[in-house]
Amino acid sequence: MQTAKPGDPAPLDPIRLEIYGSLLTAFAEEMGAALRRSAYSPNIKERRDYSCAICDADARPVALGDHMPVHLGAIPRSVEAAIDGSPLADGDVVLLNDPFHGGTHLPDLTVVRAIWLEGDAHPAAYVAARAHHADVGGVTPGSMPLSRDIFQEGLRIPPVRLVRGGRIDQDLWRLILTNVRTPEERAGDLHAQLAALEVGARRVMELAQRIGRDELAAAFRELASYADRLVRATIREIPDGRYLGEDFLDDDGAGSGPVRIAVTVTIAGDAMTVDFTGSDRQCAGNVNAVAAISESAVRYVLRCVAEAVLDAPLPAGGGALSSVKVVAPTGTVVNAQPPAAVAAGNVETSQRIVDVVYIALSQALPDLIPACSSGTMNNLTIGGIDPESGEPFAYYETVGGGMGASSRADGLSGVHTHMTNSLNTPIEALEHALPVRIRRYTLRRATGGHGVRYGGDGLRRDIELLTDAQISILSERRHHPPCGARGGTPGAVGENWLLRGTEWTELPAKVEFRARAGDVLSIRTPGGGGWGSAD
Repeated sequence: MQTAKPGDPAPLDPIRLEIYGSLLTAFAEEMGAALRRSAYSPNIKERRDYSCAICDADARPVALGDHMPVHLGAIPRSVEAAIDGSPLADGDVVLLNDPFHGGTHLPDLTVVRAIWLEGDAHPAAYVAARAHHADVGGVTPGSMPLSRDIFQEGLRIPPVRLVRGGRIDQDLWRLILTNVRTPEERAGDLHAQLAALEVGARRVMELAQRIGRDELAAAFRELASYADRLVRATIREIPDGRYLGEDFLDDDGAGSGPVRIAVTVTIAGDAMTVDFTGSDRQCAGNVNAVAAISESAVRYVLRCVAEAVLDAPLPAGGGALSSVKVVAPTGTVVNAQPPAAVAAGNVETSQRIVDVVYIALSQALPDLIPACSSGTMNNLTIGGIDPESGEPFAYYETVGGGMGASSRADGLSGVHTHMTNSLNTPIEALEHALPVRIRRYTLRRATGGHGVRYGGDGLRRDIELLTDAQISILSERRHHPPCGARGGTPGAVGENWLLRGTEWTELPAKVEFRARAGDVLSIRTPGGGGWGSAD
């Protein structure tokens, strides 16, 4: 029997552990609130396309804000990349976006800061903030082009020190802002991210002063351990076996497709293997996902399944998933290698990875797994010269769709699901920020699948351009509909249309073109699948 050594912190009782977990989560949420209030761009202020996290000294997440799952699941890799090589000194901040060195796709800029406690030889923790910037250079405004390699997508930033000893590196700052179309907006959003780090660091240091560094370290350690125990308990509730799933992306945006994503989920006691062998090789187009995205999608699914099985939430950090092995073969669409184009991998392929893992698990847990949701973020970028200011503008948004139904409820309509947890941009914010007019914004009635429970309906947003502009659309589920579950019918596919004069023209799922003033772009998003046979 082990006995406590002198100076060891007392074991944390469940009540204290819950309090510390809630406190740390509140800190991450406060970081996000500071970022949102300080940001310049509608994408961050209104859509809330950002995420904040607190990680322990080993880069394990201990607290995540209620932000973007596709961001949050990949943040540990970003922190690891930021501290690889030389440790961060007090007051240093690392900036990165390189998908092959800790990032996800180039518009997602991540900043990481170490938290030092007085007298310590090593950082006690790390805070991180990731935000999707509406432009980071590249061949088209918005930095979400129909790219063929990573170099076309924008400024690629490996882990570099943006702040040293509390002072911004002005040479690096100028280099970044010189290579984007909207430098004032980018500067404002980056300052907002740095403010979020300051808030998180201050709160963690205040907590350490109140409870002591030993108890803080114990809280970090035990929260991660508790989450891993809950994950193991969840896996034990899934029947042992091998479960297969597959689904397809419509195309890769470069003339090839459909693109297959396959998975085999193996359950053996309290261990799970998620093996994507059989998925297509990485593509010429930009639907390639890096390994961090695939791992993030698996983490998200497991978190959802755990809460359904245990009827209780996981601690906000989610643990290290020590009982889960993810196999993503190198050089495939789920683990692409440079110089692959990856702009849509983060936003579209991540959604399909969720779908295929759910499809596999539905064979083991048929009454718990929902039907497929819309399965796309319907990415839209608009860029040009604002006729009022004469300055460049670059805008990015995603548009919600239908949620898949479950055994418990109909799916919601017109919402963002799974790997995106963002909001639809309000009409007022869109028209205020851009030379556009919203002609129509409504639900697409009866686009959800039927069943005992109905899938949610998609959205229709018609945008009239008030000036010439460059348009990029990266969307999915225009050919392969979101499947139903337990006999429910699929949701309707989405559509993209352009009205020029009096003529409507249907657009591909992935397209970029030069639009004219007066053109109307219509994004019509998929519905969610229905659950259960109504017969």
